Amino acid sequence: MFKNLRDLLQGTGKSKPDNRSDDLSLAEIASGDHADLSRWTTESLDGRRVDIFIPQSQTPPAGVVLFLHGHAGILLNENAVFSRLFQQHQLVAVCPDGGQSWWLDVACPAFDAEQSAQHWLRNSVVPLIERRFAVTPPKIALLGVSMGGQGVLQLAYRYPSDFPVVAAISPAVDFNQLYGSGIPLDSMFPNAEAARQATVVLNLQPLAWPRHQFFCCDPADIDWFDGVARLGMKLSSSGILHERDLETTGGGHAWDYFNRMAEKSIRHIADSLRKVY
Repeated sequence: MFKNLRDLLQGTGKSKPDNRSDDLSLAEIASGDHADLSRWTTESLDGRRVDIFIPQSQTPPAGVVLFLHGHAGILLNENAVFSRLFQQHQLVAVCPDGGQSWWLDVACPAFDAEQSAQHWLRNSVVPLIERRFAVTPPKIALLGVSMGGQGVLQLAYRYPSDFPVVAAISPAVDFNQLYGSGIPLDSMFPNAEAARQATVVLNLQPLAWPRHQFFCCDPADIDWFDGVARLGMKLSSSGILHERDLETTGGGHAWDYFNRMAEKSIRHIADSLRKVY
């Protein structure tokens, strides 16, 4: 189990976009002039890094995407695929650095001894978005990969009226299986069972859920696919509406796959934001 754990923790997800000819839109994006990368700026919020993408436009943005990164801490300021899509759909993107906190509502000493990463998002990052762009929930969509993928699901399921639009790429749903690996997660819970009780699957609310949710996972993702599939089955059995893609493959748990699914995920966000008032 978790043969790819070393890659996950060391951030080998920095692989270049997959340019295979069977995905022309991705190939075109990856081979572009990357001018959209110049739209990124870096700020500091409470002493933490926040990268912000502002699309070039003569009109107000269509919405704001709050992106949560994975365990390796790779943000999107050097990613031409996501940047081009944010520009195409006229979306502001805000990408805070949450370290290895797992974006949970549980304090992570490596992040903050008292404040959880989820609390920081709601009480510092969201107000920053409101001040800078005059965009408030529910017009703030959630997007994440890996650790951040499960993080956005956690946030959306806990506060579905504030965050009804969410897209999770390769979410590390069963993060409890990493307990005991010597990562900051070990300091957040007394044991693996306590970590399991905090997972998304065990905290679904049948009567309160985000109305526009999408998640995907590569069938070749040997570490996380089973957990994502179980999430899909539980949602279906509970009658919770959602969209999922558990068939598209290409790269396993790496940026080749994350980039491949970027267009579908951001299109879901853009379309869903138009339905939210």
